[in-house]
This record gives sequence, C-alpha cells and structure tokens, in this order.
Amino acid sequence: MARHRHGKPLMTFPTTFSLKAIGRGVEDFAPLVAGIVCKHAGDLPQDAVSSRLSNGGQYLAVTVTFTAQSRAQLDTIYRELGQHERVVMVL
Repeated sequence: MARHRHGKPLMTFPTTFSLKAIGRGVEDFAPLVAGIVCKHAGDLPQDAVSSRLSNGGQYLAVTVTFTAQSRAQLDTIYRELGQHERVVMVL
C-alpha cells in the first residue's frame, strides 16, 4: 500500500475510483475504454461511464467510475489504456 510521507495510506481499498481517458475515434471510444476497465474490474453499473466531446470534435474524454480493489489493479488498467494506440492521455 502506498503511504503518504506521514505514514498514512494514500488510498485504501476497495474504493470508488474514477479515471478519465482521452482519445480519438469518438464514435466507439467510450465502449473501448469501458471494455478495458471491465476486463480488469468486472461488470460496470449502467451509469458508470460518461463522456464529453472536445470543442473541436476530434477527441472524446471518457470517465469511468468503478470499485477499485487494489493498487495493482489500477496500475494494470492504467498501463493497458496508456499503451492503446487510440488513447492520448489517461488521468
């Protein structure tokens, strides 16, 4: 478990966690991101995914809220999203 410099945990698990992925291909980018998260976190509630189109319409920001079970699980999700060719940024 990651710890703050004062010895307190930065995050305790399980916890509700929201991540945002920004990418190209707005027509099917949200299902792509949700699919990667589901692969590692299980089924998502119907309202777990939201998205917003960029001003120019080139990029889609997808936010997925789910129950994270561990730091390792989050690291795996971030790594897979970050390596995908259509993902520009993961926050």
